[in-house]
Amino acid sequence: MLQRLLRPQSSLRGASSLFQKPVSALPQRQIRGIHRVPQLTHDASFKKNGIPQLLSPESVDFAWTQYQTLLIDKLNLLTQDTIDANVPPGELLVKYSRRPEMASVFNYASMAHNNHFFFNCLSPAPTQIPDKFAKDIIDTCSSVESLKLDFLATANAMFGPGFVWLAKNLEREGLMHIFCTYNAGSPYPAAHSRRQPVDMSTHSPDAPLGNQYAGAMGAHSANATNQKAMAPGAIDVQPILCVNTWEHVWMMDYGIAGKAEYLERWWDRINWEAVFANYTAVSSVKAAPGGNWNRNLNSMV
Repeated sequence: MLQRLLRPQSSLRGASSLFQKPVSALPQRQIRGIHRVPQLTHDASFKKNGIPQLLSPESVDFAWTQYQTLLIDKLNLLTQDTIDANVPPGELLVKYSRRPEMASVFNYASMAHNNHFFFNCLSPAPTQIPDKFAKDIIDTCSSVESLKLDFLATANAMFGPGFVWLAKNLEREGLMHIFCTYNAGSPYPAAHSRRQPVDMSTHSPDAPLGNQYAGAMGAHSANATNQKAMAPGAIDVQPILCVNTWEHVWMMDYGIAGKAEYLERWWDRINWEAVFANYTAVSSVKAAPGGNWNRNLNSMV
């Protein structure tokens, strides 16, 4: 197993026999809840063929079907017979972003959202960037190639699991930002207390732009009592695209040293029509708790 993971892999090779597990680790008869795994834009194609030149069918099954089912099952188990049983994951991640004692609900709701966002912005074949969107990218980033280089460099530099996001600035029309969230951190300003934008092992929480409210314990975590509506230095943004850097997504096909190749191939399988739809949907809407930002989770109920 170790030798297989260490050697370079230029072609996608699934290893489903090494990872065979029940789709759900929780007995279905014990779970009552309304949260469901949503259908992706290219759901049938992905499940049958994987994502050509990016992820094998085995990897899609592992990172989407099995993993997303586990997240939803756990979320249902945590919320069944409570006032949160009928609350969409997008609302739960905001509701409990400042509640350390509810970290489990936040983590499963936020991770379910992030993983869905990632897979729903993928395409089985290359797509073209709409002209209007390409113009805005050029205005903000100087070129599409510059955006790609900065985005992939940021993702390659992440040391640990998480997501890298492209987000639209809702205060300055046309401006876009690249930023990271670690683990199940949320990209939304309404959940800024759990954004987790830095690697806390290498970044001082005392720094001006540090994540001063991360975690559930310690001097910089605790409660929302003294937190402002927006974190210090926070920007009102709406995510429009993300890449998943969790190792379980890419390591099966690419091996331990294959992250860079995975990211290069991911860029060529972005569904730019879906990204542009996210971009235009928030062209004149301010992100706010319970607002337009959770539209991507409407099917995850």
